[in-house]
Amino acid sequence: MNIRIGIVGYGNLGRGVEASVKLQPDMELVGVFSRRRGLKTVSGVPTYTMEDLPNFKGKIDVMVLCGGSATDLIEQTPMVSKYFNCIDSFDTHARIPEHFANVDKVAKEAKTATLISCGWDPGMFSLQRVYAESILPKGKSYTFWGRGVSQGHSDAIRRIEGVVDARQYTCPKEEYLEAIRNGETPEVDAYKGHLRDCYVVAAPDADKSKIENEIKTMENYFVGYETVVHFISQEELDRDHKGIPHGGFVLRSGESTDGIRHVVEYSLKLDSNPEFTGSALVAYARGIYRLAKHGGTGCYTVFDIPPAWISTHSAEELRAHSL
Repeated sequence: MNIRIGIVGYGNLGRGVEASVKLQPDMELVGVFSRRRGLKTVSGVPTYTMEDLPNFKGKIDVMVLCGGSATDLIEQTPMVSKYFNCIDSFDTHARIPEHFANVDKVAKEAKTATLISCGWDPGMFSLQRVYAESILPKGKSYTFWGRGVSQGHSDAIRRIEGVVDARQYTCPKEEYLEAIRNGETPEVDAYKGHLRDCYVVAAPDADKSKIENEIKTMENYFVGYETVVHFISQEELDRDHKGIPHGGFVLRSGESTDGIRHVVEYSLKLDSNPEFTGSALVAYARGIYRLAKHGGTGCYTVFDIPPAWISTHSAEELRAHSL
């Protein structure tokens, strides 16, 4: 029997999940749930309201939550975990322990399994950090994001009063990347190593200085970063910033013995941030489904899912062709 998938939220990420499910030989999309009424999906799958969710208990194996981290997932993931095994892409790093605890309590009581913070960071990058640090315990790790559009940060800006539309680019500072690749270990953190470049369409009567101040003082998003805000027209945004590319790098510079240095680098270059994130969510939906089948309940992360459980291939096929 195919794994029955539901989607909560039908923005860019929801459509990315929809596209990925179509590629999976062992999955079927049952429906899309949204606060909006009258939605038409790309695949033609039926749409339902959020009030309809409880009626699908037992009819959907994994619910993929595609809302924003700023306000949606912190409330939606615990709520939906009362009825379904779930997966989300919650990416506010500073609030992950809080989110995990909230979801874990609900999911254990409901005897469901939910995987949080799955995507490429947190997600794929998280795994690479653990692998590299475990292999090279003596060294330093670095993570750089971009240059690319951050969906979460762009969404957070769009929620500011007076903002019509926005794109936020995260840009790594090249001088630090090159130093690490050359075997150096500079003192640099995420704040120092990135520029946050914001392109904002403001309403005609909006106070632009107030919007800029709200962006630069937004906790967990912009505070501590060098941030530049550009106010542009909707036409300029549509013309010059219509794509949602992203990517980044995880690097570990370390030594096995004194003077014997190794540099590990993992990188992503993504034409579409939401489509890749959606693809990661769908692969790990298979993993959380299998974990639930093995009796797992509560909250989990990518660290808890064996690589074989996200693959469509059997253990024998993986050993023969991927090992």
